[in-house]
Amino acid sequence: MTESIRPDVDTRFLDFAERSIAGELLTHEEALSVLQTPDSEILGLLDAAYRVRQKFCGNRVHLHMLMNAKSGACQEDCGYCSQSKVSTADIDIYPMVDEEQMLEGARRARAAKAGRFCLVIATRGPSWPDVKRLSNAVRRIREEVQIPVCVSTGLLTDEKAAALKDAGVSRFNHNLNTSERFFDDITTTHTYQDRIDTLAAARRAGLSLCTGALFGMGETDDDVVDVLTELRGLEVESIPINFLHPIAGTPLEGVSHLKPYDCLRILCLARFLHPKQEIRVAGGRELHLRSLQAMSLYAANSIFVEGYLTTPGQQADSAWQMIEDMGFEIEEHFDELDPTTAGELTASEPPRQVPVQI
Repeated sequence: MTESIRPDVDTRFLDFAERSIAGELLTHEEALSVLQTPDSEILGLLDAAYRVRQKFCGNRVHLHMLMNAKSGACQEDCGYCSQSKVSTADIDIYPMVDEEQMLEGARRARAAKAGRFCLVIATRGPSWPDVKRLSNAVRRIREEVQIPVCVSTGLLTDEKAAALKDAGVSRFNHNLNTSERFFDDITTTHTYQDRIDTLAAARRAGLSLCTGALFGMGETDDDVVDVLTELRGLEVESIPINFLHPIAGTPLEGVSHLKPYDCLRILCLARFLHPKQEIRVAGGRELHLRSLQAMSLYAANSIFVEGYLTTPGQQADSAWQMIEDMGFEIEEHFDELDPTTAGELTASEPPRQVPVQI
C-alpha cells in the first residue's frame, strides 16, 4: 500500500464501530459505503470492525467441524450446490452414514479443538427415519463425546424440529443464502419464505440458529446489505459467511466475482450489523481470501476446519498456528445456554489488544 488512510475516512469507520457497539443499525447507504471502501482504506475498516469484535468476543476464536452425513442426490436445484439435482459434479454420493461414523466424526472434531460439531444431510427436508437416525446419533455424541451438536437438514416442520431438540441438538443450520430479491435466480424448487418458515419452526422448538449467506454468485451490493440486514431482524446466534466455490458441473461453474478485499469488506459489514453474534468465515475462505485468510479474524470470531461438504479446507493444525500467529486464542468450549453473549468479557478481565497489521 502506498496511500495512507485518510483521517476523515478513518473517523467515519470509527463512528460505525461506536454505533454498532451501542446497538444502532447502519443505514442502507452507510452499509453500501462499507462494501465500496477503496482498497487503500481497508486497514482502517478492519481496525474499526476489530473494535466491535473485541468488545463482545474478545480475542477468542471458535472452531467448528462438519460432517457430510448424507451426500448427493438432493431433490433441490440450488445452482451453487454440487449435491443438487442439476449438478453433474464429480462427488461422492452415499446414503446416511451409520451412528459409529457420526460418533467418530464427533471425536475428530473434539481432537481438532472444535467447540461444535455439525451433521449435514443433503435433502429437501428430513424424513422421519432420517430424524430418528440423527437423533440416536446425537444422543450418543452428547453422552460419549460431550460436544455440542448442530444439524443441517433442509426444510423442517415443527414436529421434526421438536424431535431433534429433544435428542439434544442445540443449534440448527439453515442459510438464507441471498436476498429475497435475488433468491429465485439461484433456486426455484423452494422459496425464500420456505427458508424463513423453517427458521421459525426451529426457533419454536427452542433451537438456536446458525443462519448465514453465500456471496459471489452475481448478487449486487444491495443484495448483500439486504440479506445481512434480514439476518439481524431474525436475531440469529451464529452467522456463517460463505463465499462461492464454483464447482465444475454446477450451474455456477466458472463464476468468480470475489477478490480477497471484497471478502474482508463483507465480513466487516457483517460485524457492524451483528456486533455480538458469532460470525464464521465458512465455505470458500481458503479459495478467495488466500494469503489474507488470517486478516478475516479481525472481523470474524469463528472458522471451519478440516473441510466442507464436498470441498477441502484448512487442516486443524494449520488453523491453530494461524490463530496463534495473529495473537488470538482458541475457545474450545462455550456456553450453550446463551450463545449470543458467551463471548462477552467481564469488566475485571479486559481483553488484550491485537494490533491490525498487514
